[in-house]
Amino acid sequence: MKGILPSLYILIAALFWGTTGTTQAFAPEAAHPIAIGATRLAVGGIFLLLIVTFIGKLKFKNWPLKTTIVASLSMAFYQPLFFSAVTMTGVAIGTVVAIGSAPIISGMIEWLYLKKRPSQIWWYSTFLSIIGCLMLFLNKESANVDPLGILMALGAGLSFASYTLVSRSLVESHSSLSVVAVVFTISAIILSPLLFLFDMSWITSLRGISVSLHLGIMTTGIAYLLFSKGLIHVSSSTAVTLALVEPLTAALLGVLLLNESLNIVSWIGIFLLMLGIGLLIWSSSNQSRAKRLSTEPN
Repeated sequence: MKGILPSLYILIAALFWGTTGTTQAFAPEAAHPIAIGATRLAVGGIFLLLIVTFIGKLKFKNWPLKTTIVASLSMAFYQPLFFSAVTMTGVAIGTVVAIGSAPIISGMIEWLYLKKRPSQIWWYSTFLSIIGCLMLFLNKESANVDPLGILMALGAGLSFASYTLVSRSLVESHSSLSVVAVVFTISAIILSPLLFLFDMSWITSLRGISVSLHLGIMTTGIAYLLFSKGLIHVSSSTAVTLALVEPLTAALLGVLLLNESLNIVSWIGIFLLMLGIGLLIWSSSNQSRAKRLSTEPN
């Protein structure tokens, strides 16, 4: 169980992320998607900062400032890039390109800059997962291939891959809670000007408060804390592939709560997505077991 626990942390985080779209569907009509994204980071950052301050775990000694700024910028850029891509290209294309490109980008960054070549199992599982994601989304609506929207979706994928890669180096030397608290607080400050560009009156309503708290606390604060804990023992490329559980969760919640329907192509996509992720978890568990056995005395 210990070998797969880090992967489970990431899967649970992705499950929380998968509730984002459904939660936004219950937001007041006046709530702009980009404003929701900025509010999500603000609530999440404040929530995490209060916790880390209360338990006294925030220590700035030897804190890597440049790395933290890169992680914060990556997360701040992800929000408007992703929401803009979805607006311009539609949910299907925007989601597939953004979420599907992130594992490939992460794997290439590790390979080119960290000289860590992804395993064959990773390539197989990532390929299956991305094909599954493609089949899950592309049948839902007509494709609208807007070049600028595609570019923004790729930018969102790069932002998430960069955040994952940089955060992994942070959690190796600092507590996961401190890392996410600092990174998301800075990200929220970076995006705070966006809050003045949109009508924010919706946030004072009961639905607005409920949506903001769920997105900020559950899908940001707790989810990214779990994700960071998993990153301590899981490579960034593997973590980003495991995060593809997010669109799977979103699709199933759409069926259960929003009366959406899935055809046979979608269900095949779900099967391939689960197969790819299951293969990766199995591989990670075997590697962890082999490493543990190799360190045990004879």
